[in-house]
Amino acid sequence: MNFKALTALLISGTTMLASCNNNVSPTKAGNEGQSDSTATEQTPPRSFGHADGQEVLQYTLKNENGMEVKILNYGGTITDIITPDKQGQKGNVVLSYDSLSGYQQKGQPYFGALIGRYANRIANAKFKLDGKEYSLAPNNNGNTLHGGLKGFDKIVWAATPVDDSSLQLIYTSKDGEEGYPGNLQATVVYTLTADNALHIDYKATSDKPTPVNLTNHSYFNLSAGKDSTILGHELSLKASRYTPVNDKLIPGGKLVAVKGTPMDFTSPKKVGAEIAKVKGGYDHNWVLDKKEGALETIATLYDPTSGRLMEVSTTEPGIQFYTGNFLDGTLKNTRDGKKYVQNAALCLETQHFPDSPNQPAFPNVILKPGETYIQHTVYKFSTK
Repeated sequence: MNFKALTALLISGTTMLASCNNNVSPTKAGNEGQSDSTATEQTPPRSFGHADGQEVLQYTLKNENGMEVKILNYGGTITDIITPDKQGQKGNVVLSYDSLSGYQQKGQPYFGALIGRYANRIANAKFKLDGKEYSLAPNNNGNTLHGGLKGFDKIVWAATPVDDSSLQLIYTSKDGEEGYPGNLQATVVYTLTADNALHIDYKATSDKPTPVNLTNHSYFNLSAGKDSTILGHELSLKASRYTPVNDKLIPGGKLVAVKGTPMDFTSPKKVGAEIAKVKGGYDHNWVLDKKEGALETIATLYDPTSGRLMEVSTTEPGIQFYTGNFLDGTLKNTRDGKKYVQNAALCLETQHFPDSPNQPAFPNVILKPGETYIQHTVYKFSTK
């Protein structure tokens, strides 16, 4: 099944979420210069352990170029994105572990995982909706982070390979789970296309109004580990504003211009060029300069050493750029025993803004019954 047919099938019969700004149909989004996926021999999933009494499986997506993406049904976690450098040498450009134990260790910083029901932070672990206050788990300095104590990253999803290059994941989050209202059914499809692009399509419906903000939390190092940090990577962001935060990384509600500040990535700039001027490193939401709901390329990441280039496109209004500030080399069961030190990798999490349920001026994140949350993000790889 090609990508266009797959995404059309996924959203057929659904209603666009008109009130949740910047969410668009993947079918329309997928028409922008996209190649269909190309059939290759399907690799059977391999056992990766057990969680919650269920078998954890690792699935492999391939294309004819030899690119591979490996994904667990545990957390919808991307464990590998294997793509060549400018010399044709393949390497894994995301941080990962050698076993399920790594992904389940205390303090595991969401390597490669799907994040929900609400990505990023909600202030004071509470929000009001339709006059009722909802309390969430205060799992991050008194705030709730990435869905709470057991977010979507720690769930065994129902996985169905669509073909050799697409994997569908489904999870139903019950009413009251982690404090959120409504039974929420989430569907995520990973598709690897012939042009070395990883498409992530998100869809969700709920039987009660509820905040929804889904993303993927992969940690990228385009050198495939040859460089211990990403400080030499060159980043550009199509964003002239960002949302400043307090000392607990909660935005105050203002959108501030990046011009003349270390937050300015409107032209390609080394990640490490001004990071010392940002207390704690980069861990902020940038407000994307793009047409509402359109799939547009909004970020590029380039590693001069390997020649790898990653282009990020999304329908979302924001992106969280995080430079692995809390990595300190102590994580266990890392791939090949590597020490993931501070700034070993970076995240580019396409999203709605942090704390939006408490910030009425931010784009709306409330999904209502009868509506469909739809999000589409693409990570495309090449060399130069």
